[in-house]
Amino acid sequence: MVTMKDVAELAFVSTATVSRVLNNKSNVSSELRAKVSKAVEQLDYWPSRVARSLRVQNSRTIGLIISDIQNPFFTSLVRGVEDVAYANDYTLILCNSDEDPTKEALYIKVMRAELVAGILMTPATEVCPHRRLLTRLGVPIAAVDRQYLDLEIDTVVVDNVRGAYEAVSHLIELGHSRIGLISGPSQMTTGRERRVGYEKALAEHGLEIDPDLIREGNAKQRSGFERACELLEMENRPTALFVGNNLMTLGALNAIHEQGLCIPEDIAIVGFDDMSWAASLRPPLTVVAQPVYELGSTAAKLLLDRIQGDDSPIRRIELRTDLVVRESCGA
Repeated sequence: MVTMKDVAELAFVSTATVSRVLNNKSNVSSELRAKVSKAVEQLDYWPSRVARSLRVQNSRTIGLIISDIQNPFFTSLVRGVEDVAYANDYTLILCNSDEDPTKEALYIKVMRAELVAGILMTPATEVCPHRRLLTRLGVPIAAVDRQYLDLEIDTVVVDNVRGAYEAVSHLIELGHSRIGLISGPSQMTTGRERRVGYEKALAEHGLEIDPDLIREGNAKQRSGFERACELLEMENRPTALFVGNNLMTLGALNAIHEQGLCIPEDIAIVGFDDMSWAASLRPPLTVVAQPVYELGSTAAKLLLDRIQGDDSPIRRIELRTDLVVRESCGA
């Protein structure tokens, strides 16, 4: 294994000079820089990040814990984080919690062992079960997509209340008064806030909130199917559905088709998240679109700012959603 000492010997310089060149320090002459660069190329030397991490007790690596790696929503979010990390010479460790706080705790400990410079999380719950563990890490922590209500950390989310409010208001303006809700888990800020937006739209349009029309799923496709079946099998079934995430929307669509109903003639539907397939459905799906890539990139920038010493007050950034009207509501 080629070492920094080997590079120094080939270039006839000290290891300190090699280190300054590799770390792009300014106090090195162009002649010495050229000699070191040539030696690095000849020896195919690759600096050891592990060794550097042990010296400085952190690394140029950030950790990202997402809640469901099978959900395509997180593909764009992870890409946003990774692009910012790469542009700033950081690498990424990606972990999947499966919405399980126990797995979250395990991966936080793994990242501590890997001496990461900071951690981004999409929390499985809105009340943090890892307060002591996180505060003892000694590195910046930030939340993305969801938030901890009891932990003061930088957070980047979307305006879930507004997004849900606009979607349900759209359905009401099209003449629907019995609107079913399939929400995400109430212990997650996303699920709870989207239900708040749903109820706010009904209340402001003078419609009664009927608990029988509200079903809570677990953000997975199967639960969307099961909750939609419950609503569609009601004697006085809803004329429209608002579904709280992309996977549950797929499940709800399966339930509608399985029961032989036509969209939007028999039932209208709006989903939360604009996936690549939404516009290709027949009819195309009306959705609340989130700036997913921007969620990831913005959160990564906040985290890197903290890693680089930013000690400004804690920030909470809320990005806008957009209602993308297609044909699944009859508009």
